[in-house]
Amino acid sequence: MHTEHTEHDWITTPLTADLLRGALDLERTEHGLLPHRLPARARAQNDNAQLAMAEAQPSGVRLVFRTAATAVELDTLRTKRDYVGFPSRPDGLYDLLVDGRPAGQASGTGGNVLTVDMATWAGEVTPGPVGTVRFTGLAAGEKDVEIWLPHNETTELVALRTDAPVVPLPDRGRRVWLHHGSSISHGSDAASPTAVWPAIAASLGGVELVNLGFGGSAMLDPFTARAMRDTPADLISVKVGINIVNGDVMRLRAFGPAVHGFLDTIRDGHPDTPLLVVSPIHCAIHEDTPGPTAPDLSEIEKGRLLFAAMGDPAETATGKLTLGVIREELARIVRQRAADDPNLHYLDGLALYGESDAAELPLPDHVHPDAATHRRIGERFGALAFTGKGPFAER
Repeated sequence: MHTEHTEHDWITTPLTADLLRGALDLERTEHGLLPHRLPARARAQNDNAQLAMAEAQPSGVRLVFRTAATAVELDTLRTKRDYVGFPSRPDGLYDLLVDGRPAGQASGTGGNVLTVDMATWAGEVTPGPVGTVRFTGLAAGEKDVEIWLPHNETTELVALRTDAPVVPLPDRGRRVWLHHGSSISHGSDAASPTAVWPAIAASLGGVELVNLGFGGSAMLDPFTARAMRDTPADLISVKVGINIVNGDVMRLRAFGPAVHGFLDTIRDGHPDTPLLVVSPIHCAIHEDTPGPTAPDLSEIEKGRLLFAAMGDPAETATGKLTLGVIREELARIVRQRAADDPNLHYLDGLALYGESDAAELPLPDHVHPDAATHRRIGERFGALAFTGKGPFAER
């Protein structure tokens, strides 16, 4: 909520790139700074509204600084997304970490509302005012502060106020993990920004996350591969498959060369970096049935959002893709390439969330994991990738 600034002697610190992690670009707007997870060149080559919205939602983006402040205020202009016929979605959360440990949560206020009609995917924006997120009662003394921005709300950063000076956080010598995936990596229905599965895995692995999980948009786009090529990273992963099926965007003939091209581009900038290809988690509606995926309109009329597979299993004979076909193809491609690329690895997504997991923790809308499933996937990825003989384990 908005507050009168009388309790503290506030210091306003300019919002600059050295106070942010997880963004690839910062856009100056009439209000302040808008973090982007794709650079300007990539955005200029994209004409898809869903990807434009997804990359501007700051999943994994956080403010980081060192301070002795006991109170912090952050003014933001959010854009919240709602759907016609459904209750308003919960407000996005800001997660506060102090010296790496959870220290509070808060929601934004005010802001714009984008209302989407799922029958037509048309959207209408209702403008709103700047809001203030406030954290108080922080322990005295110098400390590392992180404010993770909502993973599912576009967030323009307007002003940062504290009751003690702020300096950029020194380099802690942690490895940088660059990850690309779908809405599941973006955060879908995770509980909060630090509870998105890549954030959980990054915390377990002790690495700095750059999350290029884009809702509906892990499509093997060349501009995304070039963005990954040009982004400094010590560890890289690509989780691909579900959006290719959801969108019914290519057949088997095109999929294999597209994967090769995507990996080739990444390797142009990162020839020896550990690179992990991750196949899709279990999704019953698309294991053996091709896309496209569409909302079940009869369920929408009942106020329930469920997705359905619209393809015909018989069409796999003519090259249409299912998750089963994609897993086989990704495993084949990685085996082939790994003969000349010892730092290329494969992880079967079913090891993160398989059929038995789906029986215990079903996907609520048939596609997206809930909060408990995000935690399970993150913990399993952390164990499989960052420990023992995992491809991201420190040697």
